[in-house]
Amino acid sequence: MSGLTYEEKKGLITRNLQEVLGEDKLDAILRERDLKIYWGTATTGRPHVAYFVPMSKIADFLKAGCEVTILFADLHAYLDNMKAPWSLLELRAQYYEAVIKQMLSSIGVPLDRLKFVKGTDYQLSREYSLDVYKLSSVVTQHDARKAGAEVVKQVEYPLLSGLLYPGLQALDEEYLKVDAQFGGVDQRKIFTFAEKSLPQLGYEKRIHLMNPMVPGLAGGKMSSSEEDSKIDLLDTPADVKKKLKKAFCEPGNVKDNGLLSFVQHVLFSLFKEGEGFVVCRAPENGGDKTFNNYQDLEEEFASNKLHPADLKATVEKYINQLLDPIRKAFESSQLKQLSSAAYPIAKKEQDGPDRLDIRVGKVVQVSRHPDAEKLYILQIDLGEDEVRTIISGLVAYVSAEKLDQCLVAVLCNLKPSKMRGILSEGMVLCTSNADHTIVEPLIVPSSAAAGTRLAFQGYNGQPEEQLNPKKKTWEKLFVDFKTNDDGIAVWKNNFLLTPDGEKLTSRLKNCCIK
Repeated sequence: MSGLTYEEKKGLITRNLQEVLGEDKLDAILRERDLKIYWGTATTGRPHVAYFVPMSKIADFLKAGCEVTILFADLHAYLDNMKAPWSLLELRAQYYEAVIKQMLSSIGVPLDRLKFVKGTDYQLSREYSLDVYKLSSVVTQHDARKAGAEVVKQVEYPLLSGLLYPGLQALDEEYLKVDAQFGGVDQRKIFTFAEKSLPQLGYEKRIHLMNPMVPGLAGGKMSSSEEDSKIDLLDTPADVKKKLKKAFCEPGNVKDNGLLSFVQHVLFSLFKEGEGFVVCRAPENGGDKTFNNYQDLEEEFASNKLHPADLKATVEKYINQLLDPIRKAFESSQLKQLSSAAYPIAKKEQDGPDRLDIRVGKVVQVSRHPDAEKLYILQIDLGEDEVRTIISGLVAYVSAEKLDQCLVAVLCNLKPSKMRGILSEGMVLCTSNADHTIVEPLIVPSSAAAGTRLAFQGYNGQPEEQLNPKKKTWEKLFVDFKTNDDGIAVWKNNFLLTPDGEKLTSRLKNCCIK
């Protein structure tokens, strides 16, 4: 936007940010010319309403005259634990481009001033590949792992792809020829890694602009994998109402309130001069009221003068206003086909075994339950920050000495439950004969590392965060989970495998597993 002063441009660029790294460089560039910024997003799950947070900042950058590049990081999506299958990379990138263009249009951002780039357009080039090798010669495993700690899932023995991720994101800054990278504060370790690593290759250090993390509707981070925590951009008005009804919005509590955060970081940044957040309510509840700044709204809610139901109803109105143009655009047959192709509904049994989160665990401590003589208390390393406590009824079948330091297969996404007063956070999978006189844990290949996810041959869906006890998913599935004639663990003749293709076995043949 021409005619803005340096101070006005900087104010637009930095408002609502949590942190800026390299502010001196930002000042120096703005006094000479407009800033070049890029924002990248890995093309994994469907974008949701939280994407309006970076979109509203991109609107600010454009108002400030910045040159903005949006990177659809398709290769990064594959490297992050193959969240986007290779066969769908191109389609997911097309979907992201289509939906994000519609989002920007819905908030009045002119698309002709934006550049859209796909990661694989340049990340597979000879020059980029050589820089990846150069970077790998100066970056330690420790530094790469630390850099990705907030972004890439951490396990004791990480895949090489997860270690590459931060380095590739750092190199993107050079190959996109930008002054600054914009992202969430959860990217901070990658940003500081880039500041340290790029100069080692002879490239300049960039500026980093960080948004705060906006809570999801249930509190905590809004995630594509948690259905109730996010509103999809193509959700119907009925879906929006249903999800907002469940949203965390305790009277007077402004902490971790996803509704208030959305109003602060999205709606107030989009209001034009003279506009405000308009709450419509019955006269007996205070009547209609307009809030011209966020602080007044927060104070009103904190003092219990604004009821959660009125806040939810108003946010629902504004979200639907944002989503209506996107929904209408995706009524076209072309975009409908793209959506279905990029996110195909898997041909699945209603309760397929890929809904189970089965991982390799290492028993690091065994003790007897103080109030139940037939139960062990097992401390099991699952490649997480802390060991899990799991209660197991193996006392009569396996000695504590044999269990100690043993590798076991653990069902990790059962709802935790108390067993004689102690919370159990999973189940060790065991085989047993017909009369249950022999019970023993499945035999896990010695090469498997704690935290390794196990999967059934032919099934590649994402496990549920937590199995719903009311749906009895596990109870339905274990009927077909057993050992075959060779003592190999199978579900309907599909082998249970490590990522290296090794099978889990048992001495017991044709026996159930549970």
